[in-house]
Amino acid sequence: MTPDLRDFWQRLQTGIAVAVANPTPDKLLGIRDGFLRYFHEGFDREVPVAVVPQEGEPDPHGLPVSDEESIGRARKRVLELARTLGDSYHFYLASEGGLHYAELEEGPLYFVRSWTVIHGRIGEAVGGSGSVQLPKRLIAGLATDQIPRAVPGTRRRGGMINSLTGGLENRRRATSLSTVHALSTLFYGILERPRRPPSRR
Repeated sequence: MTPDLRDFWQRLQTGIAVAVANPTPDKLLGIRDGFLRYFHEGFDREVPVAVVPQEGEPDPHGLPVSDEESIGRARKRVLELARTLGDSYHFYLASEGGLHYAELEEGPLYFVRSWTVIHGRIGEAVGGSGSVQLPKRLIAGLATDQIPRAVPGTRRRGGMINSLTGGLENRRRATSLSTVHALSTLFYGILERPRRPPSRR
C-alpha cells in the first residue's frame, strides 16, 4: 500500500464521512447500509459512517431509460459535489434508479435497477443492483418515454422495485447493494480482507 493510500486508510479508522447528492431518505439509508455492510462485515471494523445529504438541482421528471443515462446522471452529480466540497468528505456518492433493456428476437425486455457512482481520493467506481423485469402486459404498446410511468411505484412506498416485487425488495435495499458493489470495485486489490477460518457445517 502506498503512503498516500495508507494515510487515506488511517483517516477512515476514526469514521467515514460520505456526501450524497440529491438523496431521498431511502437512498440515504441504503447508502449507509451499504457502507456498514462493506466495512463491518467485510473487514470486521466497526467504523462509524456519517452520510450527509447534499441538495442540488431537482431530479428531471421520469426515470432514465438506459444504463448510460442513469450512470451519466449520477456521475455528473458526484463530480459536481467533489468540485464544490473538495476534501471535506472521504467519498462522494449519487444513486440513480433507471430502466434498461435487452433486445431479443421476439422484442425488447425492460428492467429496472439502481446504480451508485462513488468518487474518492483513490478513484471512482460504479455499482449496480439486481434487475427486475417490467411485466410485458403492463408496457405492451407503450412508447419508450411512456414506460417509466407504467408501473405504479411512488417515492414514499419504495419506488418501482417495491411495487414490482410486492415489497420483497425496495429502493433502500437496491441502493445498498449497488453501493456494496461500487465499494468492492473501488477497493479491489487495495484493501485486503481478513482471512477467516472455513465454516464448519
